[in-house]
Amino acid sequence: MKSATPRHPIRRLLAIAGFAAVVAAGPAAALDYSTAGKQAILLDFDTGTVLYEKNADEIMYPASMTKIMTAMLAFERLREGSLSLDDELPVSEEAWRKGGSKMFVQVGDKVRVDDLLHGIIVQSGNDASIVVAEGLAGSEAAFGERMTERGHAIGMKNTVFRNSTGWPDPEHVTTARDMALLAHHVIATFPELYAIYAEKEFTYGKSLDGKPITQSNRNPLLYRMTGADGLKTGHTEASGYGLTASAKRGDRRLIMVINGLDSVKARSEESQRLLEWGFREFDNVRLFAAGETVTSADVWLGDTQTVPLVIKDELAVTMPRTARRGMKVTVSYDAPLPAPLAAGTQVATLRIEGPDMDPIEAPLVTGADVGRLDFIGRISSAIGYLVWGSAGS
Repeated sequence: MKSATPRHPIRRLLAIAGFAAVVAAGPAAALDYSTAGKQAILLDFDTGTVLYEKNADEIMYPASMTKIMTAMLAFERLREGSLSLDDELPVSEEAWRKGGSKMFVQVGDKVRVDDLLHGIIVQSGNDASIVVAEGLAGSEAAFGERMTERGHAIGMKNTVFRNSTGWPDPEHVTTARDMALLAHHVIATFPELYAIYAEKEFTYGKSLDGKPITQSNRNPLLYRMTGADGLKTGHTEASGYGLTASAKRGDRRLIMVINGLDSVKARSEESQRLLEWGFREFDNVRLFAAGETVTSADVWLGDTQTVPLVIKDELAVTMPRTARRGMKVTVSYDAPLPAPLAAGTQVATLRIEGPDMDPIEAPLVTGADVGRLDFIGRISSAIGYLVWGSAGS
């Protein structure tokens, strides 16, 4: 096995300070951090790198964070065209009577989907969630089944939804990792509709004295943290106080889920502290562009002596800021590579290592076709290799 350290690409890599795209995900942090939350996860949106996790796969109750999925099913119907923002859904007595946070819809009314989505996302309305569930699936129980199916389809393997609101149910469960996956999917798939999550207030209905009812978004980060633009709080006695959140600064976006805190104050402070830590301690570093030649490999009995080794997809990594000075990039492959070789054949592995980060690997492929020498050429090349140690002709 030969390990080659690419020269020119490494010099370029160390000078790069921007960020491009995602190819690899996994835990990157070995930095010290702690939180009072019972479950938590922080990840980079573009690379998928987990910056911090605590009991991220432990079963927990999502409470009103459930409504991210409720809204997402409506988003999907809007995108496919079977539902429009101007469609009206009827308010049942069950929806009207539901306790907890409310949008204050009235039994017998028909409410625009646009208003219902604002009622779910901004006001955390249990009544609005049930109206959508019944309107789209006939019953809240049937809607819960759809929610679970969609969750599993996007990778939420440890999640079961029994209702549209997050109302306490021992079988209504998720994990911090699953909720982060859901948030990522919503942000990536529905950027226009996701903008609702950043709205700080919504007015709907009238109070008994005839005044309009304006309610503020319950997400505390919208009021106290630069770049925060979503998503949803949750609280029940069993779950504690939780928040699925996202914030963007420059080209970087982070997603955070925290749950099991003991107060509104703790939720506000811990969620902001965790996100600020992520922005402060980590950077996204663009390493190679799609199709870029990383190095070249020796070829055995080929019509060229070397072949370029190319990375297929853009490669960017999220790493601790302190890790860049100690970063090491190597390419490993069996040398020399025997001809013939077809362009696009995976023959090598790029490996990135650094302090306080787990190693990251990406495949490299041949960047050109390499033909095999004829008989005379092969004899000459073999003799040259034995005499001079060269793999070429």
